[in-house]
Amino acid sequence: MPLINVIPGEKIPTAPLNTRLPIWRIPGWLLLFVWLARGTARSVVLTVRYWWITGPAFAGAWVSGSYGWKVALGVALVLIVAGCTWWRLHPSTWLRFGWYPVVGRVRRLWVYRRGWTAAMTACGLVGVHGGGRWVPRLLTVRSNKWGDRVTVRLLPGQHPDDWATAAPRLAYTFCLREARAFTTDRPDRMVLHFVRRDPLAALVGPLPVPEVPDFAGLALGVREDGDPYRLRLTGSHVLIAGATNSGKGSVVWSLLRSMAAGIASGVVEVWAFDPKGGMELAAGGPLFARFAYDDPDSMAGVLEEAVKRMKSRAARLRGLTRQHVPTADDPLIVIVIDELAALTAYLTDRKVRDRIKESLSLLLSQGRAVGIRVVAALQDPRKDVLPFRDLFPTRIALRLTEPEQCDLVLGDGARDRGALCDEIPETMPGIGYVVLDGVREPVRVRFSYLNDDDIAELAVMYPRPQIGGDR
Repeated sequence: MPLINVIPGEKIPTAPLNTRLPIWRIPGWLLLFVWLARGTARSVVLTVRYWWITGPAFAGAWVSGSYGWKVALGVALVLIVAGCTWWRLHPSTWLRFGWYPVVGRVRRLWVYRRGWTAAMTACGLVGVHGGGRWVPRLLTVRSNKWGDRVTVRLLPGQHPDDWATAAPRLAYTFCLREARAFTTDRPDRMVLHFVRRDPLAALVGPLPVPEVPDFAGLALGVREDGDPYRLRLTGSHVLIAGATNSGKGSVVWSLLRSMAAGIASGVVEVWAFDPKGGMELAAGGPLFARFAYDDPDSMAGVLEEAVKRMKSRAARLRGLTRQHVPTADDPLIVIVIDELAALTAYLTDRKVRDRIKESLSLLLSQGRAVGIRVVAALQDPRKDVLPFRDLFPTRIALRLTEPEQCDLVLGDGARDRGALCDEIPETMPGIGYVVLDGVREPVRVRFSYLNDDDIAELAVMYPRPQIGGDR
């Protein structure tokens, strides 16, 4: 089978070698026929490939030739008026189905296709097969308000990490702000997300409180593609890491706000721990079923109480169900710890520290099935500070001080795949990257910000029920 049929890419033309070949005399009419056939075939291919250009052009030429240029102009004006009416009456569908598909096709032809071979060559994404050079095939470009999603087909021997490493260079090559690479359901394809405008540049205000919290998708902020970011709390503990003033409080309060209706109805119990004397979480006191902030010994006692409730609930549910379903009689328990390192690494009392570590290890390893979730925030993500970091399936990394900390929080290779936590500006708190177990690529998010008035209003409007307990 010829090589050109098995390489899923486009071959780069190469100049022929300067060799002496036998002279074949070809009649002029035959050579002209070959050129004509080749030009016709290429014209047909280009006509079909760029139908969105050739179709309207042929239709306009046919109308103009059959009915005159005035009729063609009238048809064009009617289409323009219809498009403007659609835009005014329903702008969201106009942008989605009318404008952005055209923008994507134009940018594919004018921005990406025009310099594709040069960009692939400069960024080291060209493959060599059978003595020829091949470039990955550019498949589709989908545009929106914020950027472009470019789908490409990988060459044999390429790995998704190759594209993740080359993505920043591709952004500069195409004169865009940022680029990141994502895998797809098909192993032979990659999606490059090029950013033209940053949807996370503006502050995200408090999000609406849902009447019934959806624990499979709690809205906490905005993703880099402009869509809402939803945290999956079912079956997942959450680790939040970030430097001082990076926005850890934004994540915690956004989570509490999204669960506020469940807290008020008794479906959710929040046990809060604030080792900084209650400075961060005291404003939400009415929301909490337990609030420990006085001394480490009392915090260790509350955690041990959580372990007892976990074991009693497991004994009660054993043989009945494999996954706890929150109800007002049997609520979901969410343990929120503001500064985890203060309990696991910085305590001078070794006995209290060991009690806390033991309780947290049990809660993290056994609590998910019986409806207990741990949400912990810390500044120092080193292994000796947080020895059970791997027990947090969901990890959120805000602004960090060192490049190595990105991989400590999100996993090996996360920074190479685009999680540039150390490059987040100090002037943009609340921006971070989220990684889930089993998902390679980190997601860039800006969490909503709640000021003191918003927190006070939340505590007044959604207080916990006065009668609680594990029923």
